[in-house]
Amino acid sequence: MSESPPRILIIGAGSRGNAYARATGRSTNGVVVAVAEPVAYKRQQLGARYIWGKSSPSDGQEFEDWKQFLAWEQERREKAKRGESVPEGVDAAFICVLDEMHKEVIVGLAPLGLHIMCEKPLATSLDDCLSIYKSLLPKLPNTAPSKIFSIGHVLRYSPHNMLLRKLLLEDKVIGEIMSINHTEPVGWWHFTHSYVRGNWRRESTTAPSLLTKSCHDIDILLWLLCSPPPNSTRPAHIPTTVSSAGALQYFNKSRKPTAAGDATNCLSCPIETSCKYSAKRIYLGPKLRGLYTGNKNWPVDIVVPDIEECMHKGGLDGGKAALTAKLAEDYDNSTPESEISAKNWFGRCVYEADNDVCDDQVVTMTWDNDPLPKVNQDNEKALIGRGAKTAVFHMVAHTKKICDRYTHIYGTDGEIYADSETITVEDFNTGTKKIYKPHMAGGGHGGGDDGLARQFILAVDSVKNHGADVAEAQKAHVGCSLEEVIRSHAMVFAAEEARLRKKVLDFPEWWKREVEATLMK
Repeated sequence: MSESPPRILIIGAGSRGNAYARATGRSTNGVVVAVAEPVAYKRQQLGARYIWGKSSPSDGQEFEDWKQFLAWEQERREKAKRGESVPEGVDAAFICVLDEMHKEVIVGLAPLGLHIMCEKPLATSLDDCLSIYKSLLPKLPNTAPSKIFSIGHVLRYSPHNMLLRKLLLEDKVIGEIMSINHTEPVGWWHFTHSYVRGNWRRESTTAPSLLTKSCHDIDILLWLLCSPPPNSTRPAHIPTTVSSAGALQYFNKSRKPTAAGDATNCLSCPIETSCKYSAKRIYLGPKLRGLYTGNKNWPVDIVVPDIEECMHKGGLDGGKAALTAKLAEDYDNSTPESEISAKNWFGRCVYEADNDVCDDQVVTMTWDNDPLPKVNQDNEKALIGRGAKTAVFHMVAHTKKICDRYTHIYGTDGEIYADSETITVEDFNTGTKKIYKPHMAGGGHGGGDDGLARQFILAVDSVKNHGADVAEAQKAHVGCSLEEVIRSHAMVFAAEEARLRKKVLDFPEWWKREVEATLMK
């Protein structure tokens, strides 16, 4: 524990802000000291849990938004210059606001020189991603970072995936990787919550589901197949092509059961009791994660953020009444489009919603042989980790599993099946099978939330208290460079372009045209 532990600001007190605040307290030597959040109840709830407890917030502990914090911090620094007594500042910020606000916040806070951890995705457009990149590296083409930056790709930091990468890239348990088939099963009712009724249902207000849901997965594939192994000086093995196919296949009016008639809301639907997508079944019922299971967290508290307060005042009946009132909200043809798109409609019929993001999508990436200069004419060594290979990713909504990803990996000496809990290795040379069961860490994403928070704050601490070079701390603790962040997001945007144009894109050429040319402007 450092004498001056990193001081953390949480910007955005939703589910992800709370997850990182919890992870910071549980798994790091950092201290959450402030929160910025426009919704008073959310701000006060996070503050009471992780900052001021049963006391009242003191000066510099709560802000209505990031702009209020910015103004306060600039004033605090001016007072400090004048020799006035001021509260201690913050060292780092976790940015957990809506995806489409990330650029505004990161670029806006850049003059403060804070270390930043931004929840994924980095931004909702390639232009915004590149604007963020340039704000973090204002001396381009010099790419040496001045502050620690991390992205919320928490899957890199789960014990399961860290072991999987070690087995593949360091231990080479299946030889050279030839191909990967990786699936993200979103979950049949989870998809409706987030991508049909919820925040991420429309490309025009957020982004394609490949970005908002599955940039994790594209990043993992590039982490395994593109980024060099730890402590290696080899350059990245850049993909050669990317293609994609997908669509909104099911959650639209053409699939609506005839018996549902003209109903647009579950509470007035004649087949509500028999429909598996019934909002009452999902948010109130006793079988999934509804209120009657005793659950007051996600997804219930997404529908009614102050559900605990409602139940504290009125018991289970009070919670039911609050949820029912929220689920009853609906719109019709006279409702302005701006009002429809501005909020979530968790009681809306899944076949009558205004969603348009893909509920099924496949992305294919290929690599060509890209040997390093030969050492003693050794072709085999020149191609280690750089041989031709293929990765296929499938994001699918209609699954029993909820985000429990599974992966088949095929190599020259064996194959692996990984399912988020175990890693099974089949060895072609010996005919043996070995099953690894990584530690199932607590917290979200198989321990990835805690792992990311721990590594980010370790990096901040090493710079703040131990004189570490930023670039060295970034590499040693975060293990992900800004270039990797941009590359994985760029791959998502390239895949989307390929899907819409029904083309196979040459990724290096696309990168030169869309990324390098923009950065040179």
